[in-house]
Amino acid sequence: MALPATAETADSAPSPPSPPAARRRRTWRTRLRHDWMLLALAAPGAAVVVLFHYVPLLGNVIAFKAYQPYLGITSAPWVGLDNFRVIVTWDPAFRNALLNTVIIALIQVIFVFPVPIALALVLNSLTSERIKRVVQSVLYLPHFMSWVIVVAIFQQMLGGSGLLHTWLRTKGIEGPDIIGNPDMFKELITAQVIWKDTGWGTILFLAALSRIDLSLYEAAAADGASRMRQLWHVTLPGLRSVIVLLLILKLGDVLTVGFEQILLQQNAVGVDASEVLDTYVYNNSVIAGNWGASAAVGLVKGVIGVGLVLTANKIAHMFGERGVYQ
Repeated sequence: MALPATAETADSAPSPPSPPAARRRRTWRTRLRHDWMLLALAAPGAAVVVLFHYVPLLGNVIAFKAYQPYLGITSAPWVGLDNFRVIVTWDPAFRNALLNTVIIALIQVIFVFPVPIALALVLNSLTSERIKRVVQSVLYLPHFMSWVIVVAIFQQMLGGSGLLHTWLRTKGIEGPDIIGNPDMFKELITAQVIWKDTGWGTILFLAALSRIDLSLYEAAAADGASRMRQLWHVTLPGLRSVIVLLLILKLGDVLTVGFEQILLQQNAVGVDASEVLDTYVYNNSVIAGNWGASAAVGLVKGVIGVGLVLTANKIAHMFGERGVYQ
């Protein structure tokens, strides 16, 4: 027989959680007192972001001024859109830099971006955890090298007096000029990017692979699916959201194709083959002193990157993906 509820049992029962509307009515002072520890922990990071990522954006104002370092930004006269003339009039130097940048960007999106995915699939298929960890560690190492060391290694391997040419000469063969050949420059820097960053790029894909439910593979195998069928119907759908996310982020800086890497090798192949937007901005501002036009090119490059991210994120939403933001 059920006992009647008494006043004591009713008082000791847990109170229902406050509705979301009541929580939203809290004032900002109440929320500040409640979350002050979290805000204190986040404050240094937020200060770094504002100081080094948002305050420098104010420097873009020199794209609309006749800026000279000895005048300063505030004393430089306004010139309107005159600094954008190199873009509107299709200046030959700017056109060459833009063309090289677009070609290198397309090569990197088509040939560099899929390599970490393929490598992660290969690593994930290894059954020995010890071998897997050793291979991962070896592949991660080039990422921690500076571009100076990477370029020096390639020169020692493929240069005119490098290991490859020395070995070919012992066989009586004259090898091709790879380091100083303008026609092979884009292939060379693509190979350098793959060697340096592919191992590091596999980290997120390996993490995504580890989250795929193993019962899906078991169910697919029970249905008679081959390894390729499992890859197509289980593995790739499990990686799809990460691939879309990283591709959108890649489009944000797709026109940034490697300033330091290219500048280090520019003298060997010449400006016509190696000039990109980043080196154009550097050579035209720091070297030639044309700061306003260089700032205008850099500003347009950033605006294009933002537009590509917004467009790609919108397309991802149309296909049912979460994208970078909702």
